[in-house]
Amino acid sequence: MKATRGFTLLEMMVATVILAVAVVGLLAGISGALRNASRLTEYDRAVQLSRLQMNELLLDERLPHDTVVAGEFYPDHAGGLESGWRARMTNFEMPPSKAPGQVAIQRIEMEVWWLAGGQRRTFTLDAYRPHVLRPQDLAPGAP
Repeated sequence: MKATRGFTLLEMMVATVILAVAVVGLLAGISGALRNASRLTEYDRAVQLSRLQMNELLLDERLPHDTVVAGEFYPDHAGGLESGWRARMTNFEMPPSKAPGQVAIQRIEMEVWWLAGGQRRTFTLDAYRPHVLRPQDLAPGAP
């Protein structure tokens, strides 16, 4: 009896099915990784824009107290996404006896939003800054 070499048709079909299942699984994994990378890119861009906006708010001495201020980011800066922010400044800690020249701590809370895939995504940032009390800060009706 002569020994034959090679694979049978059944063995080739089984090997092809196993290879097809592996390729489909690999492609699904790559697709999921690309979606996650896109989502992280959007989030990272929003974080960078929010840091820049928060720095501007921290430096703005004219920021109104206990009033919501809002704005939108330029679409070309946000990667073409519709996005924006809203912020509010409040007193976080006041000195026990309020007097001009004493230091209070103000809190700025900012919510950043962007639209991705038809969904609104958000996150919130908080920042604190010192504020030297002025006579107008202590007037009746002042915050």
